[in-house]
Amino acid sequence: MASTISILFFLASFLLAPLPLQSADPDPLQDFCVGLINATESVNGFPCKPASAVTANDFSSDVIAYEGNTSNPFGSNVTGANAMAFPGLNTLGVSMNRIDLAPGGLNPPHSHPRATELDIVIEGTVTIGFVSTGNVFYSKVLRKGELFVVPRGLVHFERNIGKGKALIFAAFNGQMPGTVSIAPTLFGAKPPIPDAVLSKAFRVGTGVVDEIKSKFSS
Repeated sequence: MASTISILFFLASFLLAPLPLQSADPDPLQDFCVGLINATESVNGFPCKPASAVTANDFSSDVIAYEGNTSNPFGSNVTGANAMAFPGLNTLGVSMNRIDLAPGGLNPPHSHPRATELDIVIEGTVTIGFVSTGNVFYSKVLRKGELFVVPRGLVHFERNIGKGKALIFAAFNGQMPGTVSIAPTLFGAKPPIPDAVLSKAFRVGTGVVDEIKSKFSS
């Protein structure tokens, strides 16, 4: 019961924020615009499904209802409920992620260029931190029911420091927050960023760069 109340309070406080903070996306011009995800053309969003074809099912989704598979090198799994996965969110300026973390699991440093993130811990003990544009690191140990906000576009991470599994729900004030994962972006880009650029930026030899790139080749 307490968990349910915490989640409802979290969602209400985020979605009912003052209008200037409510959405990073443009205001909609109609009640809703259920996205046609497979449309061949789109402009800053998805075209609308005809209103006559919309049903209550378009406004419901179980995409983040199930635990994600954390059997990977990071011990983490992020499941997104954005406008692509939940078309009913199209034009509404909100979305959510489910972040599952195994013991010791890490959601590696990344950023969301199009939205601010508000996290609530549902289970476990985690550390969440971000780095400001002034190169200041802010972090906090959080437990069940506690919140942490990450300003739009800043590099951040979530790490499970407890003995059991951890679960975080993250809300965004944008229908497609976007994710820039730092390491894969730099070392796994296609076509690749030149070794000389990364070598100079990180002040290491090209051999080190090539070794790191090999870990992100897939």
